[in-house]
Amino acid sequence: MLNLSVEGLTLVVQNHYGILIVAVLSITITSLLLKAWGSTVDTTDEDGIPGRLGLPFFGETFSFFSASYSTKGCYDFVKQRRKQYGKWFKTRILGKTHVFVPSVEGAKTILANDFVHFNKSYVKSMADATGAMSVFSVPHKIHTRIRRLLSDPFSMSSLSKFAVKFDKMVCERLDKLEKSGKSFRVIDFSLKITFDAIVSMLMSVTENPLLEQIEKDCTDVSNSMLSIPLMIPGTRYYKGMKGREKLNETFGNMIARRRSGEEYFDDFLQTMVYRDSYPEDEKLDDQEIIDNLITLILAGQTTTASAMMWCVKFLSENKDVLDRLREEQLSIVRNKAEGASLTLEDLTEKSYGFKVVKETLRMANVLIWLPRVKKGWLVNVDATCIHYDPNVYKDPTQFNPSRFDDFQKPYSFLPFGAGPRTCLGINMAKVAMLVFVHRLTSGYKWTLDDPDSSLERKEHIPRLRSGCPITLKALNDGK
Repeated sequence: MLNLSVEGLTLVVQNHYGILIVAVLSITITSLLLKAWGSTVDTTDEDGIPGRLGLPFFGETFSFFSASYSTKGCYDFVKQRRKQYGKWFKTRILGKTHVFVPSVEGAKTILANDFVHFNKSYVKSMADATGAMSVFSVPHKIHTRIRRLLSDPFSMSSLSKFAVKFDKMVCERLDKLEKSGKSFRVIDFSLKITFDAIVSMLMSVTENPLLEQIEKDCTDVSNSMLSIPLMIPGTRYYKGMKGREKLNETFGNMIARRRSGEEYFDDFLQTMVYRDSYPEDEKLDDQEIIDNLITLILAGQTTTASAMMWCVKFLSENKDVLDRLREEQLSIVRNKAEGASLTLEDLTEKSYGFKVVKETLRMANVLIWLPRVKKGWLVNVDATCIHYDPNVYKDPTQFNPSRFDDFQKPYSFLPFGAGPRTCLGINMAKVAMLVFVHRLTSGYKWTLDDPDSSLERKEHIPRLRSGCPITLKALNDGK
């Protein structure tokens, strides 16, 4: 019995190492600091913003990570404080003072003045994950150069090629899943297919074991983005930083092979290597290439995949919307030759399908808030609050794509940010979602096998804990 107990305890420690570290640190440090400083109080200082800064440096860090580690998600931390202090409030996380900005007017003031009065900023774990030379983190002058040089994969000609390739991938994989007759988690499907598509587009990696290794390392990095930034073996942060080291080596070796002529592919990475002889302001150095390859993969995969999962969840719960969407998508099929691929022209922004995508993005909030920094304070544009504000969107908890029949007020729809730092991949994400929605609804019916709405723990982007499992059945209506 003693040996069994020791083995069981060891297994618990291994599986929950990060949580145990946080718990022990939380209890120990909080006890010591409370004795030293006494209990904390709510504050409304000369800045006029209510809230609680909590303990020096630590502030409400442990409460924030406690929410992140729960099935309610990290945004529950925000909701609880908003109930107590009102829409505007401040807090302190990992030594930084945060102010949450909940209004369209506030969003416009901040996002329209990027680089002028505000700069982008992330918590340390997110900044470390993407890298110091990521387009997410660099100052204005460098950002302008890097963003311009990263734009080629998102041009209209590149998107046209991407749409055809992604369409083929979706068709083949959905067909295989339907024929298996087995339930599958939409989040697993969407994470895999978006990863494969992005890595193929950026660097033409399509075969294992290299594809598997890059995926594993990227997953470790992604999982570290909302973690305590301490290099303690076994924790998410530690695994993420080790994953980054491996990606640095892998991508560095790929660049060297391209540069020597050992490898050649017609892709984004090749265009970057071609620029070696260009002036300094017309090329990226190796670390800039590597950090931004990682950034493009992480940003493109996790947000788009999560949105695809939420779209299936919302459609499953709203039959009228699904029926209308399916009829529109079937009409596209009827007007094309059998087996023809989708084109950008099929994916019009005037379609009901596009409105379904926009409504999914509004309700899913794959970017919970948009962080900026000014004078040492983190100013978070609360996109979630804006998207669910009844003064901005009527009946905001109702999944109603037709709300986008009407013109939306500027800075009221923020799934991709706004202003000069608007997401580079905005159009690619829309194309991927529209292709997926088209092939799913025009080709299949499905059953939602687990309606649980609780969230996955420790994710920086909201995902269902269940992963949204469904079972497909082919439609009889072909043309």
